[in-house]
Amino acid sequence: MSRIQLLDPRLANQIAAGEVVERPASVVKELLENALDAGAAHINVDVEQGGVRLVRVRDNGSGIPRDDLPLALSRHATSKIAAVEDLEAIGSLGFRGEALAAISSVSRLTLTSNDGADAEGWQVLVEGRDMAPVVSPAAHPQGTTVEMRDLFFNTPARRRFLRTEKTEFNHLEEVFRRIALSEFDTAFRLSHNQKVVHQLPVARDDAARAQRVGRLCGVAFMEQSVSVDIEAAGLRLHGWVGLPTFSRAQADLQYFYVNGRVIRDKVVNHAVRQAYSDVMYHGRHAAYVLFLELDPALVDVNVHPTKHEVRFREQRMVHDFLFRSLHRAVAELRPGQTPAPEVRAVERMPGAEPGGLTEQASMTLVPPRSPQAWQSPSPMRTDGVAQAERYGALFSDAPQIADTPAAPLPEERTSGMPPLGFALGQLHGIYILSQNAEGLVLVDMHAAHERITYEQLKLAWEQEKVRPQPLLVPLSMAVSTREADFAESEPQVFSRLGFTAERAGPETLVVREIPALLRGADVEALVRDVLSDIVTHGSSERIERHMDELFSSMACHGSVRANRRLSVDEMNGLLRDMEATERSGQCNHGRPTWMQLSLKELDKLFLRGR
Repeated sequence: MSRIQLLDPRLANQIAAGEVVERPASVVKELLENALDAGAAHINVDVEQGGVRLVRVRDNGSGIPRDDLPLALSRHATSKIAAVEDLEAIGSLGFRGEALAAISSVSRLTLTSNDGADAEGWQVLVEGRDMAPVVSPAAHPQGTTVEMRDLFFNTPARRRFLRTEKTEFNHLEEVFRRIALSEFDTAFRLSHNQKVVHQLPVARDDAARAQRVGRLCGVAFMEQSVSVDIEAAGLRLHGWVGLPTFSRAQADLQYFYVNGRVIRDKVVNHAVRQAYSDVMYHGRHAAYVLFLELDPALVDVNVHPTKHEVRFREQRMVHDFLFRSLHRAVAELRPGQTPAPEVRAVERMPGAEPGGLTEQASMTLVPPRSPQAWQSPSPMRTDGVAQAERYGALFSDAPQIADTPAAPLPEERTSGMPPLGFALGQLHGIYILSQNAEGLVLVDMHAAHERITYEQLKLAWEQEKVRPQPLLVPLSMAVSTREADFAESEPQVFSRLGFTAERAGPETLVVREIPALLRGADVEALVRDVLSDIVTHGSSERIERHMDELFSSMACHGSVRANRRLSVDEMNGLLRDMEATERSGQCNHGRPTWMQLSLKELDKLFLRGR
């Protein structure tokens, strides 16, 4: 190897630029953060050819004094920190003092600014080489304009790694979107090749902020999300979280901000995944725009050159706060409190083959009962016997047929109408059809009942009130030696779950009691699945950590099956419990339990009003 030597300043700057400037989007990020730190109320971003040819950011912030302009283009020159102590509580978006120096080393950069002290502004020009900047007068109102041209013109190897104009602009627009979502008190404009792409006015009230989020994240996200605002222990979480049914195939609609800085953090991601674990379909990702505010001294933003990562000083506290806040927000998503899942009606011309109900579709229609016949949703009960009695035929082996005689349907009653309405009948023994104030509600009765049973099992476990139901005839079943050993050595685990299982031989168990909530389930299949889960997790401590998985399996066994005919009382009882049960919009696997088809959509299906 050759001898150690100091790098040429120009080469050193270009190497350092690689940590800050990866593509045009990186330039826009740094310049927007500088503009916001300067207190800008209006920021205009103009780009050409995806930002490779031109990036111009103009703001009306505080500006830079004439004497500081040359220094602003030097490495590690900043007005945002002055001592080591300042790193312990950083409140600005930028603080390293490398952005302008890095950008100027790989492009032709012009910096024009006016701090308001003089009638005219001042300009400094740098063209990717280590030279003394020359300051000259220039007409400019108060604020700053940074113009970058010909990115990587002096580093062809870096330029070859840039993608197509469309791809680079998509990255740049994403950076613009992230920052515009966090600064509602600032107006933004983005234009590409002289065409305005985004024009965002200042958003000071909740309605205007929701409108901006809708523009940047899509109207569908705002229609299928709920706002949250929770504060505890010096932490505040606010923003919007998408319904579990509005999940995404990719994590492309997840914006999380800490004190206004967009970040990606493992602690945050884990807390969000846990909060959605009971309601998110496998492999899907939640959508959210969330803001966490806390004391700057409790978070270290000086972790990564791009400042995308942070380190919380109290990671466990932040994780628990995020998880509990989002878990509660998701739990409160019940029918009547959230936007209803929609069934999109497909417009068809007369004579077209319908894609929905066929001639063979079988329906059991019953007239809706009067609103007085059904009370307001009752709190979720953990009394297993009462639960089993309430549904009756849900657990009965013999199919039940609605015995209400056919009668003309009464006029729709909107006053006192529950969110999920009143049952009309069943379709193919799988779906419940219900009439509410909006139109028609379709409910997957197995998925809905599975969620209700699951939530009741969890609550009963927490309150240690899982009531057992004795079997009329004890069940003797053959098991493996390992399963029999575990049942004999850990009887308290089965007892807490509502089971009584005794060993009657080397490979034989006698089951005498099962949870009352699961009365009518296939006892042998249920016990085998529970045994399999318990033996897999091993010790009691590990079982405690996997109780949700175990309850999910138990709830599936104890829920009403397809092709089970229900009476109108049973169907309405199921609807009322859905309205009173947390997370009842999705089953344990994340699938929706109910859908809404409005009268307008029904009219569209049948071409009414034409």
